[in-house]
Amino acid sequence: MSNPVRTLRAVGLMEACSFLVLLGIAMPLKYFAGQPGAVKVVGWIHGVLFIVFCGALLRTTLVVRWPLSRAALIFVAALLPFGPFVVDRRMKQYKDEFNARR
Repeated sequence: MSNPVRTLRAVGLMEACSFLVLLGIAMPLKYFAGQPGAVKVVGWIHGVLFIVFCGALLRTTLVVRWPLSRAALIFVAALLPFGPFVVDRRMKQYKDEFNARR
């Protein structure tokens, strides 16, 4: 079985990047350049990635048996623009902990 924390970390970073593209590129294009299509496309991509992230977080929490507080920290970090980058160091530690237990 692959490491679910590694998968969660990868999906989380992709979701975080899509959020930054949405906020930093697509939204200005919509409001300053009159191109609402950018938000529609990037928003869709971000939404799908967020749903995948939530599924990966649930899977990781159940498989690794994380405490609810740890899962909540990771979830809240995903709601903040740079949150996943801030908790990434911890995520690497969690991944290494899981590998050590195997």
